[in-house]
Amino acid sequence: METRTKSMKQIILSGFKTNINQYAMFIALIVVWLIFQVLSGGEFITPRNLSNLLGQNVYIAILAVGMVLIMVAGHIDLSVGWLGGTAGAVAAMAWSGWHWNIWAAIALALSVGVLTGLWQGFWVAYRGVPAFIVTLGSFLMFHGFILLAVHNGQTVPVQSGIIYQFGSGFLPQLFLKGTVGKDVPFHDLSLMLGVLAIVLYWVFEFRSRGNRIKFGFDVLPWSLQLGKIVLVSILIAGVFAIQTFYVGMSYAFLFLILLALLFVFITTKTVFGRHIYAIGGNKEAAKLSGINIRSRTMWVFIIMGTLAAVAGLVFTGRMASASPAAGNLWELDTIAAVVVGGTSTLGGEGTIIGAIIGALFMGSLNNGMYLLNWDIQYQYIIKGVILTVAVWFDITSKKRR
Repeated sequence: METRTKSMKQIILSGFKTNINQYAMFIALIVVWLIFQVLSGGEFITPRNLSNLLGQNVYIAILAVGMVLIMVAGHIDLSVGWLGGTAGAVAAMAWSGWHWNIWAAIALALSVGVLTGLWQGFWVAYRGVPAFIVTLGSFLMFHGFILLAVHNGQTVPVQSGIIYQFGSGFLPQLFLKGTVGKDVPFHDLSLMLGVLAIVLYWVFEFRSRGNRIKFGFDVLPWSLQLGKIVLVSILIAGVFAIQTFYVGMSYAFLFLILLALLFVFITTKTVFGRHIYAIGGNKEAAKLSGINIRSRTMWVFIIMGTLAAVAGLVFTGRMASASPAAGNLWELDTIAAVVVGGTSTLGGEGTIIGAIIGALFMGSLNNGMYLLNWDIQYQYIIKGVILTVAVWFDITSKKRR
């Protein structure tokens, strides 16, 4: 049965208040893009620059996915930067320096992430040490480890193989042959994936609406439902168009999409996801309801450690090398992206999509300021102010509810 007791205005206002952080973030992203487009003389919103923007920030977005779970559960992880850098360096050394099989090198890097998650989860969940202290200790340890792994400050080249393709490679053309923009007008496989994504989204929305009606839940009026579907479809088309009319979709970005879909499902449709939000919202109530807080906390840190290792592999592949500076300030960019994307610093609130939009927002700032050739000191000041305002907005909006 459709919702008829509320006016259209009431429905829109209610939805906006419920998701105020995400909507505000999206509006801010559009405003920033328009500002940089004007200041750069039309150079910012181009297929080439936006494609580079998406590729440059995949590793931060991957870290943000894991950080959402950490912060929703009421913790923080300061080690993700140097952990990711170390994992990437270990993989590069194992393959390029020790001549391991490429899959063994990747497995070693992922093992570093998993074991770190186990280590940190044990101290936080079973020994009651605050996550801030545990992860700060790991931050320092991995800073030392990467200096040991990459001897004498020299970079370790990774200019071929799966790691390189994972970070720098693009999907191949299926039927059209040649360079996009020169020999052919677009990248056919990226276009097909974009159409498929829109079709699947429409199927999901209509099935979801049908299930809600079937079980007697309220649904949006058809006008609002169709408006939402059309708007989201345009956004999906825009993301795929950026890559369709440049060089195509990168393997790393495709992986990010699949990862985001997986964790959106985990956080919204599984018992594990509901438990994480319950723990962050009210730990005592979660404990009284029978949730195994220690086990859930352990798994959250294992997931974060694994994703940090994956992010390190992506970064190493994109840079075609591992260096002792890999991982520097990643944790700050990640936390900023997650907070700006609507995840509460107080725990219990946050979304995967919001965190990815936050990563895109922070990446847009970096990209735009670099495009305008602004000095690095001003870039840090601007990002610091934005992070402070985002935290203030989160706290004040939560108090008003």
